[in-house]
Amino acid sequence: MAGPQPWSPVDPLGDVLGDLRIRGTFYCRAEGRAPWGVEMPALAGCMSFHVVTEGSCLLEVDGNLHELRAGDLALVPHGRGHLLRSDPAAPIAGRADLLPQDYLGEHYSVLRVDGGGAPSRLICGVVEPERPGAVHLLDLLPPVLLIESGDARAGWLSVLLGMIADEVREDRPGAEAVVTRLADVIVVQAIRGWLDTGGSSPGWLRALRDPQLGRAVTAVHREPGAPWTLDRLARETRMSRSAFAARFTELAGEPALRYVTRWRMHLATAALGRGARVNELARTLGYESEAAFSRAYKRVVGVPPVSVRAGAGQPGRSGPPTR
Repeated sequence: MAGPQPWSPVDPLGDVLGDLRIRGTFYCRAEGRAPWGVEMPALAGCMSFHVVTEGSCLLEVDGNLHELRAGDLALVPHGRGHLLRSDPAAPIAGRADLLPQDYLGEHYSVLRVDGGGAPSRLICGVVEPERPGAVHLLDLLPPVLLIESGDARAGWLSVLLGMIADEVREDRPGAEAVVTRLADVIVVQAIRGWLDTGGSSPGWLRALRDPQLGRAVTAVHREPGAPWTLDRLARETRMSRSAFAARFTELAGEPALRYVTRWRMHLATAALGRGARVNELARTLGYESEAAFSRAYKRVVGVPPVSVRAGAGQPGRSGPPTR
């Protein structure tokens, strides 16, 4: 399939955000009375979010404290373990997933930690991106993404919060599906807000946001197995070959064809983790033979692809650079 025509409307960032399909793992209504504290376990490949509906609390990630007040949202995107507590000295009752709680369903619970003092209430969720293409965007996010209730651009949060609270509280039929989709919107909105504030770092995202280079990055994401060359990528942007090559390297921090290879290996790692066959990936990602693909994969990732198939262990991430 040919890439978008020069006159066709293109929304490269929208395409990336479109990859953020969220699968809800668990949702919890947490009710604490000071002093209270719980540990949220590290969960590889998942994101946690916490919305304070009443009172306040402290979020601690990697030793850094963040104060959350009623109406604030905190997204912890990298699967890091973290702490929630009423104050810095509050004792930790234990891991949230191991503490006694009332289960409203397979994926919902009410967790209460009662220290006898002032109350705080939160809605917490653990979600996981379904599409491997989303990981390269999530890798760029800070350790904690905060959206405060007073932010004029966060009016959507109170609306979504109310809808989620109703679903969790009432446990209506179909509540799981509704909350999962609302969580999808919350995460996408939070990330979009971060991008709108100029939070993006240099790298492939910087190239994506460029009006011309964004066409080339989008085309590579849509058709990773196409026979990409500098000439073909330059045509996507309506730039000369030399001008495109120089500008891409300047903004993305690496040559365009190296990015193409890294993006292919990023997708391959995700597919291998799901049990995809090496020969199938070689063909899908544009390599003439399994041997050529295996050499490229080992050069980028550091291990042969057969060692990464489901159940064989996971290497370091091979996605686009986060610089």
